[in-house]
Amino acid sequence: MNDKLVFLGLLYFVQGIPYGLQSSLLPVYLRGAGHSLTRIGFTKILYFPWVLKVLWAPFVDRVGTKRRWLVGTVSGLALTCLSSAALAPEAHIWGVAGTLLAMNSLASVQDIAVDGAAVGLLKGRGELGLGNTAQVVGYKAGSVFAGGGLLAVIDVAGWSWMFMLLTFVYAGVALFVWGAPVLDDETVRGQQADGGRRGGQEADAMRPWRVWRKLLAVPGTPWTILYVLTYKLGEQGAVTMFPLFLLDHHMTARELGFWNGVIAMGFSICGSFLGGLLLAQFSIGALMRRVFVLRTVSMVFQSSLLTVLEPSPLMKGMAVLSMSVQHFLGGLITTLTFTTMMHCTQRAEESIQATHYSFLATLEVLGKLTFSALAGGVVDWFGFQVAFLFFLTLSAGTALHVWTATFTGVFREHQLKEQPK
Repeated sequence: MNDKLVFLGLLYFVQGIPYGLQSSLLPVYLRGAGHSLTRIGFTKILYFPWVLKVLWAPFVDRVGTKRRWLVGTVSGLALTCLSSAALAPEAHIWGVAGTLLAMNSLASVQDIAVDGAAVGLLKGRGELGLGNTAQVVGYKAGSVFAGGGLLAVIDVAGWSWMFMLLTFVYAGVALFVWGAPVLDDETVRGQQADGGRRGGQEADAMRPWRVWRKLLAVPGTPWTILYVLTYKLGEQGAVTMFPLFLLDHHMTARELGFWNGVIAMGFSICGSFLGGLLLAQFSIGALMRRVFVLRTVSMVFQSSLLTVLEPSPLMKGMAVLSMSVQHFLGGLITTLTFTTMMHCTQRAEESIQATHYSFLATLEVLGKLTFSALAGGVVDWFGFQVAFLFFLTLSAGTALHVWTATFTGVFREHQLKEQPK
């Protein structure tokens, strides 16, 4: 089990690096250069490859092995970082944007392969909880390493040095995956099953609607689709816009890089880790009900801070506390959500599991991406206070949706509890 966790955690770590660069570095850099919140919000379009990944997920499912896809994409990320080391963000903003777009494209393909590997490797409720903890914690640790670390030390280390470091990180992980023993069984299973299922897979490739029918027919999929599209509404707007409010009134870019990019994300990682531990002890439905209510309460507290515009040590401390609590609860919710998604995917037949999980993950990204892209325009148009009241209303609505679903049986928590250990 430890080998599986290390393998998955490391791959999700490097997968989180592009997100950290874009979510923590780019908004602060652009805001410091005087760009509007609306324009900053539209930089989310660089995440677009994550929305499209469901289109090529069936190809990754059926062609080659997970090991080859993982080695190829991670090696491509190393080469992309190497080319990025020659760029200066002040003079080559479009080049930097192109680099981030390429990194998101490669990371989205890597995500399909590693998710497919995780679905096959993790067995039972205990492994699902720990495996999804490794996924979320690894991804967020990579985000902190790239985003918070880069923003905090870029003035000292320089852009080129940081990307050279990322090049070596990706190259080392590519070598690790090439020799990873946890994927040895994949080749044997693939050779044994290849002859028996090749005809059916080729028929599905010629008729993609068959694959979509299979995806939607998996038990629990319709509810899970609605849930992953909406569960981050409200929270995503607050997490995206509150740091920029602090940048305008209370903190410097360097302070924000440390408190939001490192400390708050550290709390997010702790929340994700705690989620995995709690899943081994309690039903996921009971956890979801309570955590979503706590998230709504934390957003009430954060919204109240928007009335304070004069800088003070007390306000700065309250802002850090608010961001830390919000990220902690967000990390906990993310672990519970990805565990729910993976459990749903494991009910699908093996030949479409990676595609099914990628489909759910794409919708999860789409829900967050769409709202975070629009959040800047909402703030520019209505102001921070009215916008955050809207975010709070959305968060309360999702809490009510989850609370109702766990009691009506839609959530199927009894099935999650009965998974074999």
